[in-house]
Amino acid sequence: MPTVAEVKTALEAVLVPGVMRSLDKMNLIKDVGIEGDKVNVSIANAALMKDTQAGLAGKIKEILAKLDGVKEIVVTFVETKPKDINQIKNIIAVMSGKGGVGKSLVASLTATSLRRQNYEVGVLDADITGPSIPKMFGISGPPPIAENGILPVQTHSGIEVMSINLLLPTEDDAVIWRGPLIGHTITQFWEEVLWGKLDYLIVDLPPGTADAPLTVLQQIPISGIIIVFTPQDLTAMVVRKAVKMARQMNKSILGVVENMSYLYIPEIKKKMEIFGKSNGEEMAKTAEAPLLGQLPIDPELAKLCDEGNIERYNSEAYNTYTQKLLDVLPKK
Repeated sequence: MPTVAEVKTALEAVLVPGVMRSLDKMNLIKDVGIEGDKVNVSIANAALMKDTQAGLAGKIKEILAKLDGVKEIVVTFVETKPKDINQIKNIIAVMSGKGGVGKSLVASLTATSLRRQNYEVGVLDADITGPSIPKMFGISGPPPIAENGILPVQTHSGIEVMSINLLLPTEDDAVIWRGPLIGHTITQFWEEVLWGKLDYLIVDLPPGTADAPLTVLQQIPISGIIIVFTPQDLTAMVVRKAVKMARQMNKSILGVVENMSYLYIPEIKKKMEIFGKSNGEEMAKTAEAPLLGQLPIDPELAKLCDEGNIERYNSEAYNTYTQKLLDVLPKK
């Protein structure tokens, strides 16, 4: 007869439909027991529809039947909510004091950087009225929805994503909601989505310091914050508000990122500061945190975002950001 460890190793071949991650990575294996030639497997049913459960049971029996000495396999599903089994080690919020500075872009690039380091990564798009994460990753919905939870949608490289745009009939539909409903939806994305086991969950915050970002900072155990800004003096002033909000909420600022810092013109090998002189060092001092990156205006990046291929992006500035990011991120 196989050992419990051998059974669990065999179960790694069973992937959850939709997210295509193993039962273990989705943290769905509740218990494995062996009684003589009988193997009992208990699986959490969080976010799994009935037909998905039936399919998984069949696959589990097929895999375990190949183990020596196994004659009987019993698969049971246990009523479970996603929030009770999600295991997320680090939660990083990406925020700014205003819209249009590239916060979602930085959140997506951050997730991509971490995935390239073989971390298990998810993105919670908390910008309910201005979601852009699915577009940049080239994914669409609807995600699988069961009575007790929702499965995220997986990107090309294996990043889990949940966004309101995945739930809308079309991506162009406007979300015209008041603050309490937006806050409730963000809470649902945190509690009712089956994220499973993640090393990092990146939360793309809505702009400003009102209800929605407040909901995230109060209800989600944020490990640290990355603040995004652009060089204009007006943006710098608003970003200071975001810094003060983070401090008032007792959240650690991991670093700041200056987006649209410059435009590089290869023909003359020159950087042009389209939006004015860099405020990177000043903002780093204000936040009392390192300047993680100065990302340029890059037509190639814009093209990849429009195509839904942000995970293919690479540049010297981006690689510098990745290295500095890895130096400051919490690692549980």
